[in-house]
Amino acid sequence: MTTGAPGAGAGDTLANGARLKLSWLVQLHWWAILGQVLIVGLAELWTDFDLPIPHIMALLTAEVIGNLVLRSWARTAHVTEPMMATVMALDAAVLTLLLDLTGGAANPYSTLYLVNVALAAVLLPGRWSWVLMAVSLAGFASLFVHEWFTGVAHHVRFGMLPEQILVAHVRASWVALALAAIFIVYFVRRVALALADRELELKQARERADRREKLASLATLAAGAAHELSTPLSTIIVVAKELQRNLGQGVSDQVALDLTLIREQVSRCREILDRMAGHAGEQVGEPLRSQTVSEWVAAALDGLQGAGRVVQERAPGIDGVSLVGPPRALADALRGLLKNGMQASGEEATVTLRLESSVSGRVMATVIDRGRGMSPDVLARVGEPFFTTKVPGEGMGLGLFLTRALVEQLGGEFHITSSPERGTEARIELPAAKADERSTA
Repeated sequence: MTTGAPGAGAGDTLANGARLKLSWLVQLHWWAILGQVLIVGLAELWTDFDLPIPHIMALLTAEVIGNLVLRSWARTAHVTEPMMATVMALDAAVLTLLLDLTGGAANPYSTLYLVNVALAAVLLPGRWSWVLMAVSLAGFASLFVHEWFTGVAHHVRFGMLPEQILVAHVRASWVALALAAIFIVYFVRRVALALADRELELKQARERADRREKLASLATLAAGAAHELSTPLSTIIVVAKELQRNLGQGVSDQVALDLTLIREQVSRCREILDRMAGHAGEQVGEPLRSQTVSEWVAAALDGLQGAGRVVQERAPGIDGVSLVGPPRALADALRGLLKNGMQASGEEATVTLRLESSVSGRVMATVIDRGRGMSPDVLARVGEPFFTTKVPGEGMGLGLFLTRALVEQLGGEFHITSSPERGTEARIELPAAKADERSTA
């Protein structure tokens, strides 16, 4: 079966990750610029420090322009690790200039170098982290070298007593430490959450790949078994029929029943093999086609025994929404869920089929039964190949496995929720077809 667009390659994934990291840096820059404006403004209004405001405003303006350019560039550029390291090295250089204008090496806000070093350790590989650490240390050391030639805090004029300067320095140190801690914790947490989301995506991708492998193995196994067992099963049927005919009327009723049972069970074995090969094969061989939700539901109800027990709840306009997929496989998937719901609910109980769409452009079909539900242990195994809670002869434990595999191959999701004595809900979510897909599928 032809599936959706192929997933992004490893190179695309790395590029997207680097672009995301660069977007975090852009956000950090805006917060840093805002903090710098507030600190300079408070220092100018509430202290007797005479700061070089024109120079500081020119530097802040350059930061704003540079960050706007960086944000625009980051949306389309192929971001690499050296580029990220270069941007962070420029951040260290800008911080060095700002410190030089506002007190030099004695400025307590030199603590903000740690923010750059911490982010480098989180966002960049080891070698670049060490490079950024060296750049930050070199920037801080350059302040001492510069002051050796020009004098300590040569850009700032102090109109305060030494005791007042000391108190102001201690307070500013606390503020600097608080800002550094806030920035580090916030962005490290952001990165940790992003890594957790990435791990979840990788886990889901591995599960999907595992199901695809099982599906391919199932199709191969079923086709091979059907081929290898076809001749001996046919021979057993022929021999049983010949025995039944040759024995004639003189055979006892029990022997006749046994011979009939042999033929029935052999036929059932052939039917099971044919179903396994057919159902697994149609997942990978049936072409995709566009169909409306109304057509999908009609195909699923066609041939379903007890279809009158299905109570439909349709959201307004849902019938005309289209989706793209293999029609027979999709109909079999929904029919299987309805059949499971009716078997779980009992002979007279109804089953609800709820059809709706989401604002994100997905079609949702939910089958709600009124059965006994499932325990958490059973629910955790639902969808495994050949796992079933039905009595022998009513199911092979492949229906939900094939349904999940099909839905995920089409870019959708399959969910089951259940609890003892409260019934079960099985929901298929599929992307609705776009206009070009409806016209070409």
